Amino acid sequence: MKVVVQRVSEASVKVDGKIVGEISKGFMLLVGIDENDEKADADWIVQKILNLRIFGDEDDKLNLSVKDISGEILCISQFTLIADYKKGNRPSFIKAAKPDKAIPLFDYFKNEMTKSGLKTESGIFGADMKVSLINDGPVTIVMDSITKN
Repeated sequence: MKVVVQRVSEASVKVDGKIVGEISKGFMLLVGIDENDEKADADWIVQKILNLRIFGDEDDKLNLSVKDISGEILCISQFTLIADYKKGNRPSFIKAAKPDKAIPLFDYFKNEMTKSGLKTESGIFGADMKVSLINDGPVTIVMDSITKN
């Protein structure tokens, strides 16, 4: 599982011109699911994200987590994160999980985020989504789950 964590002051996602998810200060997460990913990957990365200290404290040091600031979370499925781009110029997505595996795992990931008590919204899996965000900082971190290390 690969997740791009972006610290945002706001973010939203539209499908067919309608906003289907929007948040204020918090994380916008682009989530790519590999064919070998399992719930253990989601569990591990969810805890890493929720406890990631990349919000400023009173001394403006990156010392607070999204939980500490009661932030919000927007999850966007993005199979293109699993691209193999090393050979040729057209990326291959063959290692991305197929929908029958990816959808339940993405839903599990979102539900685990929701269990944190933070407002958690998402786009629509497989839809043509238009994502808008204001990256705060900018602060962006790319995370891989435990099976990729």
